[in-house]
Formats: sequence, structure tokens, C-alpha cells
Amino acid sequence: MVARLVVAAPSSGSGKTTVATGLMAAFSAAGLAVSPHKVGPDYIDPGYHALATGRPGRNLDAYLCGPEMVAPLFAHGARGCDLAVVEGVMGLYDGASGQGELASTAQVAKLLRAPVVLVVDASSQSRSVAALVHGFASWDPEVRIGGVILNKVGSARHEALLREALDESGVPVLGALGRAQQVHAPSRHLGLVPVAERRAEAVDSVAALASRVREGCDLEGILGLARSAPALSGDTWDPEVSPDALKSESRRPVVAIAGGAAFSFSYAEHAELLTAAGADVVTFDPLHDEQLPDGTAGLVIGGGFPEVYAPELSANEPLRKAVAELALGGAPVAAECAGLLYLTRELDGKPMCGVLDARARMSERLTLGYREAVAVSDSALAAVGTRMRGHEFHRTVVEPGAGAAPAWGLHAPERRVEGFVQQGVHASYLHTHWAAEPGIARRFVERCTA
Repeated sequence: MVARLVVAAPSSGSGKTTVATGLMAAFSAAGLAVSPHKVGPDYIDPGYHALATGRPGRNLDAYLCGPEMVAPLFAHGARGCDLAVVEGVMGLYDGASGQGELASTAQVAKLLRAPVVLVVDASSQSRSVAALVHGFASWDPEVRIGGVILNKVGSARHEALLREALDESGVPVLGALGRAQQVHAPSRHLGLVPVAERRAEAVDSVAALASRVREGCDLEGILGLARSAPALSGDTWDPEVSPDALKSESRRPVVAIAGGAAFSFSYAEHAELLTAAGADVVTFDPLHDEQLPDGTAGLVIGGGFPEVYAPELSANEPLRKAVAELALGGAPVAAECAGLLYLTRELDGKPMCGVLDARARMSERLTLGYREAVAVSDSALAAVGTRMRGHEFHRTVVEPGAGAAPAWGLHAPERRVEGFVQQGVHASYLHTHWAAEPGIARRFVERCTA
């Protein structure tokens, strides 16, 4: 039994991240063990959540992993905690395009049987806020909106009008945050700047959010609401431990995972699955480390912002050569999005690792959305025919977009092949969540020992 609540909003830009991160930090500072979660595929918000709580920020995505995995993955992340705070995505009822409630915050709230705190941007309304809240609270009777936090309130008089209107709605006001109290967090082409790129400033920002929430919200009432959530039934997700994982440490293959400011996007479960499959997981930073970790037998390069750090990545020639030697020697390499860019010949004219005969550049076009995919080439990650769901989110272009042996065949929104498979390399724009198919990690580690 873990006390839990979902922080949602009528639309994006209402202040979900501000409130959710502030609540996580405030309750953590009060001595509670807080488990942070984010609905959807986003990597950046969980970085701030981790900073606020000291625990890995975890994603709950009913599209990538399936609705049946949401509660087990939640239980895994929240094990041993006093409270779990789940930040929603977009508007409360917004989900995968054209697929009803799938992957929406509302669906996750129902799967977790968790009460919802609705964050409302009240900057341009007064009495109408009651109609807005009433509509959201009555739209789906299975979604329990347990309270409202008013954001961007203009004055004490404005707050009084809002509270008076909401008295008639039956939904209690659990906080009010003023316009002048906004905490700045810099953004760029894909959203907030990740914690890994501004850690000192991010620490100050999270502390300011905690202070703001403590001053403007009824923490006791919010905690009471979270504790009203009923017990969850069902299993807790756990990576299946391979017999190889029980081998002596000296016999475990080293899998290096790229990290640091340029490669900060990774789901926590990936490292856990690799470890359970028998690997010794070691993180390295391509911006600063000139060699791969000793004994590296496999390489995972996830998402991030190599386009921002292209000059620095290019200048680290010793590491680029080490990555190329490993990949061209046939070692398993899994590269997603940023990793794909790093393996090309060049990025915006700056030399990269040269593993793939392709070039990458920034583009004005944002590519964003869920994808249905099938493996069309046998690789270190997946056998031909393996079906996965993934997510694309980038403003770069790789030319050509696929190699002689593509990684995936995509079925939505249009049919196309994408990515590269050559020797042990699997490189693609597609972000996937390996908890949906744990065999991926086992297959990858097995290839590391072949």
C-alpha cells in the first residue's frame, strides 16, 4: 500500500511540472520517501523529479508498455516509499492520437486507482473556473478529481473569487500559487533543458519550487488525499534474473551506457534489465571520457542532445575512435536517436564516430509521435518480426534514413523503413521501453558473451 496521487491539468502549460516537482521536493524535505513518476515517454521531467526526491524518475506509458504493465511498473518504482507522485502528460484526457484514452493521464490514474489533483491556470478567469473543474470532474466517473491547485493567481482578491466559485463545485481547493512566484526553467527546441546540463541551477530551481509549494499549498490535505487511495492488487514488476546474472563478477560482460549532458535520456529499467540479464553496467560520459570503460563488450547510447554538443563530441577524437573500433569489430551496440546521430559520419558538419555511412543535421521540422514498429532485420536487439511500440521526438534528419538492412518497419502514421543494422549495431530514431519486451536485454547480453 503506497499513498499516491496524480498531478494533472486541463491542458499543457498549466503548471503540472511546477506543482508535481514542487510537491515531490517539499514532501522529500519533510522526511518522506517519495517515488517520482511521469506519464508518457518524456525523459526530461523525470530528471527534475529525481533531483527532487533522490530516487530514479520513472515513466508510466500505457502505449509503449501496454496498460497491463502500468501498475506493476509503478509498484516496482514505489516499493518501500511513503508516497508516490505521478506527473501527468498534456491535458488530463489527452492520449495517443486517435486511440481514445490510451496513454492518457486519465487512463493511468484509473489503472493506479489514484486520486487526481487538477492544476488549473487561473490567469484569465474567475467564476468560469468552476465550470471548467466541474466538466473535468464529471467527464469520466472513474476518474476521481480530489482537489484543485490554482496556478498563476493574480491577487488575493482574484484568489477569493476563484475559491468562492469552486465552493459550489464540490472539489476542494488544495492550493493557490501566484503569478509573481513563477520559477524560471530554461527551455529550447525539445522542451526544458535537462538537469544533466544545468545541475547547480536545477538544484536551486527545485528548492525554489519546494518553497513555493509549501507556501501556497495545503500539504497536509494533499497527503491525506494521497493516503485515501485504495490498495493496489496484482504483481510488482521485476526484471527476470538470468542464470548468467549469478555468475562471478569476473565473468559478467561489461555493458557501457552513455550518459552525461549529451546523452541524458534513458529509462531506469533498461539498466536494471541488463543487470538482471547478467551484465555489469557501467556509465561513461562521451563529452569527457577518452576511452570506453575497461572490458566493454557492449554499448548502449540512448537519447539526448548531441546536436547541442557536436563540437565537444567531435573534439573527443580518442573516444570516437574507440567507439568505431568496438562497433566495427562486431560488438553489440544499441543506439537510439542521439546515439544514432553519434554513430554517423558527421553531425552538422562536425565529424562523429563514422560507424554508419550517413550524415545528420538539424532541421526546422519537429518529428514527434508514437509509432508501431516491427523488426525487419535480425539484430543484437531483436529477431526479425519482433513487434514493438516506440516514440520519436527530434528536430534532426539523418540522410539516408535507413541502411541496406533497416532496423524497423514503421506502420503509423505512414509506412516506411527506418534505422540501420550492420554487424552488431542497431541504430534508430525510435525510443523503446525494454520492459515491454524483456527479451531485448537478454538477447543483447547474450550477444555480448558470444
